[in-house]
Amino acid sequence: MTKILTVGILTIFLFMIIQLCRSGKLTFKYALGWLVFGVVGIGGAFFDQSVAALAHGCGFILTSNFIFFGLIVFFIILSLFLTTFLCQQNKRNDIMAQKIALLQDELQIIKNDLKKTHG
Repeated sequence: MTKILTVGILTIFLFMIIQLCRSGKLTFKYALGWLVFGVVGIGGAFFDQSVAALAHGCGFILTSNFIFFGLIVFFIILSLFLTTFLCQQNKRNDIMAQKIALLQDELQIIKNDLKKTHG
């Protein structure tokens, strides 16, 4: 029953991610991590004995602790990725604001020159 529920929820999750990509609300670049997460989750549901063996091989007594550790690592990496993206966007915004300010100055100079020649 748990496998069916897990696969069902992750399948719905994957369809939601695909739909967000199709509607243009999410780019494939940013959806890729979520798609991998969903596929790995479905694979883990089908091959739960392999996940348990991997968990015990890594030194975890309970498979659930291994899964929670994996999720924590995934979300830490995702947070780092999103922080990097936000920093890049902030730099782009600063550059764009500077370019707009320069264009406004140039426009004001052109307007003043036109007033002098026609005024």
